Amino acid sequence: MTPGPAPVTLLVIAKEPRPGRVKTRLSPPFTPEEAAGLAEAALADTLDAVARTPARRRVLVLDGAPGPWLPDGVEVVPQCAGGLDERLAAAFAGCDGPALLIGMDTPQVTPGLLTVDFADCDAYFGPAEDGGFWALGLAEPDPGLLRGVPMSAPDTGAAQRRRLAHLRVRELPLLRDVDTAYDAAVVAGAAPGGRFAARLARLTAARR
Repeated sequence: MTPGPAPVTLLVIAKEPRPGRVKTRLSPPFTPEEAAGLAEAALADTLDAVARTPARRRVLVLDGAPGPWLPDGVEVVPQCAGGLDERLAAAFAGCDGPALLIGMDTPQVTPGLLTVDFADCDAYFGPAEDGGFWALGLAEPDPGLLRGVPMSAPDTGAAQRRRLAHLRVRELPLLRDVDTAYDAAVVAGAAPGGRFAARLARLTAARR
């Protein structure tokens, strides 16, 4: 029997879904409370996909406190201080083997997308439609590959990809992050059976 991919550490970096702290670009049209509800649904869908993916460890790198949306089997570690590049770097620094990191903005992810094999590559890179990236995998986690990369900019993905130029990189599919109401509708359409799509449908119906 041919062995499958070696399990990796799956990292999710996220903020506690509290009104006014998450998904602020969804307001308007949604209230801060509604935006936080959408963020909670997105995080729950993301963690559900992670929980169903073969992994050595599943780690939520969290800014805030965990809630009822946290599934069993997922460790929680606090985010460090500093910019997003430092927080991503620190997340990888806590791993002692291959790791794949994603955010809470792509609730359409599936175990199929998150099951990676580093047997013949050094890194995975998942570009996002807004110019950033939704996933980064490293066979040998090196925080220096992230420190100093300009985050939340139109060229964030390109800058991060250049940091990987000396590595053998496999590209993951292009995905859309949920930032705006338009993004939310598109992503819900891509994963109509998830909590995120259901929450968005309820909010949309209530406005009619």
